[in-house]
Amino acid sequence: MTDTDPLIVEQRGPVRWLWLNRPERRNALDATLIEALDKQITSAEADPGTAVIAVAGKGPSFCAGGDFHQFLQLHERGQNPVGFLTDVSACFSRIAAGPKPWVAVLHGHAVAGGLELALACDVVVAADTTLIGDGHLNRRLVPAGGSSVRLPGAVGRGLSRWLLLTGELLPATAFADTGWIRAIVSKGDLDATATRICHQLADRSSPAQQRLKTLLHRIDGIPPEHALREELATFADNWSASSVADALRDFLAPHSTKATHP
Repeated sequence: MTDTDPLIVEQRGPVRWLWLNRPERRNALDATLIEALDKQITSAEADPGTAVIAVAGKGPSFCAGGDFHQFLQLHERGQNPVGFLTDVSACFSRIAAGPKPWVAVLHGHAVAGGLELALACDVVVAADTTLIGDGHLNRRLVPAGGSSVRLPGAVGRGLSRWLLLTGELLPATAFADTGWIRAIVSKGDLDATATRICHQLADRSSPAQQRLKTLLHRIDGIPPEHALREELATFADNWSASSVADALRDFLAPHSTKATHP
């Protein structure tokens, strides 16, 4: 792996950092970057030493969306970008559905495909000056990587409609009341804050956390009665497949007495 690779991987203890590395294009998404990201999803999920995955961007921005150069190249060859965007959507869906927590670390711009990548993650940390928005309509495009589906749940119906239907970009501070962004900090504090949050997640890493994350994805948007059944089924699976009883004994041991445990 070199500094010219489209995705740079940095392992910091239990946290695997994935750095989008096309700074000259504001980390615009092309086929090589999506392929590299997809491979790292597989690698990180299989690695027992990786508890959390953080995705960030080199250069001036997190990610400014899809690479329009690739769109036009496909068009000039008589091809439709839908095939590439199908791969993008599938990659982001793997992030959303996977068992390990993902943290998006935003700065500069998180627009269109960059926003959609952040929406697929579980936790978002942003520099206060980050400009965030869907932005597709600014180029007469519509979303294809998940923003029309995931944005309403992240920021609410009203704000999501505004962002989608106007293409306006707003500073991260405008999202402070939505609950979507876990921390909004100065650019200088971004790495330290993201590292702290990643390690908070890693400290709770366990089969239970992984089952819970996949459960949250499965029940998103389904009727409550079905979601409750899924929750109970996940509890039963977790109880039988991991050492929950041992963990409970360890927790109760300092409080036990001979009277209660002869």
